[in-house]
Amino acid sequence: MNDGTRGTHGAHGIRIRPGRLADAPAVLAMLDSAVAWMNARGNTEQWGTTPYSQKPGGVARVERYLTENAPHIAELDGTPVGALVLDTGPSPQLPIAPAGEPERYVRLLVTDRPHAGLGIGAALLAHAAEEARRAGVDLLRVDCWAGGGGELVAYYERNGFTRTGGFLSGAWPGQVLARRVG
Repeated sequence: MNDGTRGTHGAHGIRIRPGRLADAPAVLAMLDSAVAWMNARGNTEQWGTTPYSQKPGGVARVERYLTENAPHIAELDGTPVGALVLDTGPSPQLPIAPAGEPERYVRLLVTDRPHAGLGIGAALLAHAAEEARRAGVDLLRVDCWAGGGGELVAYYERNGFTRTGGFLSGAWPGQVLARRVG
């Protein structure tokens, strides 16, 4: 359980605690690492080729996530290795219909690439489900890039989500997924 101070502990000694503005440099470093990793794999469409910290508005967006939303940081041995941001709905900039019921919405999920494979993302998604249940909310949703070979969509499906509808944001193909947690 997360009482707001101790955090929760998951697989491989992963501790999840509330995020704060001071975590912005670590979250930006994770996002920059993710862009470099995607680009090295030939994926330049999902987040582009510019490091997130250098994108116009990128730093301000992360700072808003950490101050205006419900941020959570996964730590391993005291070092931030993942971040999750929850909100009460999707980004208003995306063409995604409201759920029609109370929900928690994953606005950001990122893990530190050097720690890939340790279950950090899965631990953060399990934490998101627990946060939704704690709030008395039965629905957890997320949207993600649906391009490439659909690997990211499959990742969320492996973590208990079901496809509920696709969308286009410009030329960017997206997929909304939902998970009942109540």
